[in-house]
Amino acid sequence: MMGAKQLGFSDYEQTIAKKHTKRDIFLAELKSVVPWQALIELIKPCCPKMNKQGGRPPYPRPTMLRIRLI
Repeated sequence: MMGAKQLGFSDYEQTIAKKHTKRDIFLAELKSVVPWQALIELIKPCCPKMNKQGGRPPYPRPTMLRIRLI
């Protein structure tokens, strides 16, 4: 067992701890406040659908909605 390395306290803290950035906090608050599913259902009829002839597939509705609102 020469190759095994024991984790120190600082190694353990770095693997567990994650810094909460302003962006992470903002997105978490936005996720809890905005009724995403209701908005997705509202825009569903207006969104492009997959074309039978091929081509580039449209982006997922939730992704596009979040991009447009933010």
